[in-house]
Amino acid sequence: MSTRITVSLPDDLVASAVAAVAAGRATSVSAYVASALREKAERESVAEVLADWRAEVGPLTAADETWVQEALVSAQLEP
Repeated sequence: MSTRITVSLPDDLVASAVAAVAAGRATSVSAYVASALREKAERESVAEVLADWRAEVGPLTAADETWVQEALVSAQLEP
């Protein structure tokens, strides 16, 4: 299911979305925006998990941080 909404975006972001569609990286501007929103939600979810982890067990070790970074890169997410 999809819901139609109206949003205002800066011209440079619209140009980026249109360029992505023209280059074949997105099927439409709507799909491009939806993908960006989905990625942001996933990053926020990862940040929440890490915050919970830190609250439960304390700061991450260097090995933990490395593991998280590698996992995020393999999932194509940013911390």
